[in-house]
Amino acid sequence: MKRSRDAASVTSLPQSPKVEADSRTRRYLISMSIRMVCFALTLFVTPYGWYTWVFAIAAAVLPYIAVVGANAGSDSTVSRAETPQQALDAPLEAPPAQPSEPTVIRITEADRNRES
Repeated sequence: MKRSRDAASVTSLPQSPKVEADSRTRRYLISMSIRMVCFALTLFVTPYGWYTWVFAIAAAVLPYIAVVGANAGSDSTVSRAETPQQALDAPLEAPPAQPSEPTVIRITEADRNRES
């Protein structure tokens, strides 16, 4: 039996919702952990200098980036619809020839008022 080129593949299916949610949660927690480190570095690293502003800006901007990244999901992957049926091969024989004249069926009804 030949395999069709359009046959569904398990590897072409998108991630399950649970796996995708776990991945987004993990990314969010990593971003917020980096934010907490930046916030702590802003307060505790002395002497204060230009790098203090970099840590402060990162601590202020990272929550927005983390939330947008967590809500984005996996829209960047394009998945196409897969058909559950395999493609059928074309028949090797030509279809039967059609009659040259179409078949016409005529039905006539008798007038009931005339028969009486």
